[in-house]
Amino acid sequence: MQRRGVFHARRTDAVLLLVAIVWGSSYLAAKTATYALPVLMVLFVRYAISAIACLALVAARSRKGRYTRDEVRVGALLGTTQAAVLVLETYGVAHTSAANAGLIISLTIVLTPLLDRTAGTGRLPPRFFAATGVCLLAVALLMSGSGFHTPRIGDLLMLAAAVVRAAHVVLVGRLTKGRVVRPLQLTAVQTVVGSALFVLPAASGMSALTQVDAAGWGRLVYLALFCSVFAFLAQTWAVQNSSASRASLLLGTEPVWAVAVGIGLGGEEFTALACLGAALMVTGTYWGQNIERVHRSTSNEEIPCRTTAPTSV
Repeated sequence: MQRRGVFHARRTDAVLLLVAIVWGSSYLAAKTATYALPVLMVLFVRYAISAIACLALVAARSRKGRYTRDEVRVGALLGTTQAAVLVLETYGVAHTSAANAGLIISLTIVLTPLLDRTAGTGRLPPRFFAATGVCLLAVALLMSGSGFHTPRIGDLLMLAAAVVRAAHVVLVGRLTKGRVVRPLQLTAVQTVVGSALFVLPAASGMSALTQVDAAGWGRLVYLALFCSVFAFLAQTWAVQNSSASRASLLLGTEPVWAVAVGIGLGGEEFTALACLGAALMVTGTYWGQNIERVHRSTSNEEIPCRTTAPTSV
């Protein structure tokens, strides 16, 4: 029995780590996808493939009462905010390195509690703001590249994406609290909404799809099925079978994998300043995450974990 428990725990950890790896790799996949197609076309195809997969899963798993009113209403609103995040992220990663994109977007980890506290749920300890300061310094170093200069548009877009993504996460918590919403159905509604939002802007470039080669389609399918549908469902299952702190620790390795994939597979280079910024970003986000988790625990509040629909590129 004990061996079975250990095996189950290791399997859960492996799934969470795989989700972090998949999300970390999504930045390079999205960046290379924008070489062949315009950003809005990439987003439409990604959403459309995801929607087809989610709708098929819902149809296969639930023949009666497939969607509740709450799932449709909440999903429609969250689908809009999620689309805003993905627009900023995809445009951002198209104009910066995949490694930088993955690191800057991890600022969401410390921005989310700051935005969540505006509802009067308690005052964060001063150490949390120190961790936030470390993350902001890290962003400045990452934006500097080989020396201090005017920030690149891609880095600024990723910074904006981190803010909007944090607001999206807070909104997910508030809209789903006290409501019975199933993750798969909620994700399906969001993907349908996203597809609808991007179909008209992408319509003029539909002919470009005929020019996409097998590798290009492979990246689009990977973004849709693995980085969106699989990652979310796998994450939801794993979080339900693990502690919030352990899940957060493993999922928090996403920026590390973004750097590894960007350098290892994308051939990206890191300067000394960028390396320092990467180290500070990982340190600051983990530090802030731990402070916030302990603060919630001692305040007898619910300990959150990243269980929202993925918004990684």
